[in-house]
Amino acid sequence: MKITPTIFWLLTCILDNVVANETIHNDNSTKGLELDKKGYIIFCLCMGRFGNQADHFLGGMKFAKSIDRTLILPPWRGQYQDVPFTDWFRIEDISEFNRAVSAEDFMTNLAPIIWPPGNRTGFCKYRLHGAPCDMKKGNPSERFWNGLGVNFDSEVKFSFSHHYPEEWKKEYPPDKYPVIALKTAPADFPIEESNVPLQKYMKWTYNIEQEAQAYIDRHFGGKKFVGLHLRNGNGWKQACEHTSDYVRFMASPQCTGYNNTELLNPSLCYPSEEEILRLTKKIVLEFDIKIVFVATNQFPMQKIISDHLKNEKVQVYHMDPRIPQLDLIVLEKADHFIGNCVSSFSAFVARARLMQGKPTSYLGYS
Repeated sequence: MKITPTIFWLLTCILDNVVANETIHNDNSTKGLELDKKGYIIFCLCMGRFGNQADHFLGGMKFAKSIDRTLILPPWRGQYQDVPFTDWFRIEDISEFNRAVSAEDFMTNLAPIIWPPGNRTGFCKYRLHGAPCDMKKGNPSERFWNGLGVNFDSEVKFSFSHHYPEEWKKEYPPDKYPVIALKTAPADFPIEESNVPLQKYMKWTYNIEQEAQAYIDRHFGGKKFVGLHLRNGNGWKQACEHTSDYVRFMASPQCTGYNNTELLNPSLCYPSEEEILRLTKKIVLEFDIKIVFVATNQFPMQKIISDHLKNEKVQVYHMDPRIPQLDLIVLEKADHFIGNCVSSFSAFVARARLMQGKPTSYLGYS
């Protein structure tokens, strides 16, 4: 069934009465569902791992507000399966910035009414030679939309970017397009400087934060600690070989700034062992730290760091967590954080700490 303006308005009135008082007593769910007459937007977080996805999400959150639509919170892409957004972050805090609903709640309660099968349009950027959108071609796209039970019946190819919200509102009104479903996030990478403060709306759910806090309480005994994020795998090392060709590389603006005009030093991306030990010891001495927590998915250097700091009687820990988000929370809570300038994983931590007024240093950067 096609949704005409009159039918859309009538459905709005009906759903307002039916679900306006629905309450779900769970901090991982919406607190009641009302049909938004101004429409919805959803996009696939299809780029990279969590750090990149988070950069894109903040940009998409800003875009949703700029076109005055409710943001359907997309699942995060895990290594083996997609994870509901609200498994990790609280919807009520996102909603302080802009209206939001979890993708799961939307698809169960609202999509059958305003975005039913047969009336689902996919949006992609216009490409030469009339190439189709292929909304579900390849992974992660196919897994993302299949996970939500979405097939597309038509497509729209847009020609203007997310930097022109008024054009979007004019060209794609909610009475004609109640849901804008984008193939990719309407955002830049790395994150735009103006979107950095939006990190304050990314608040961890109680359960996952308590799991990380329990690790801190169990191992650190109330002592001050420094969090150290290392990227030192072979794949990362190969990527870093191109650093010196750019003035901006991946998440480098987090430490060099957005107006940097000098070619980057490769040590910002792949710091030497000597640099890691030098800066860690400097921070340990400066802040009288007795605990070093290392987060990495490769080589934690526990013994090397411990031997280097044996005179300072520093203990070195590495969690090897079930999900990397636990590392992120521990790093956020550290008394001082040492990050990798080029890593978007580090950038997520640094933004969160910036919002809390906590200090951050970067390997290879003065």
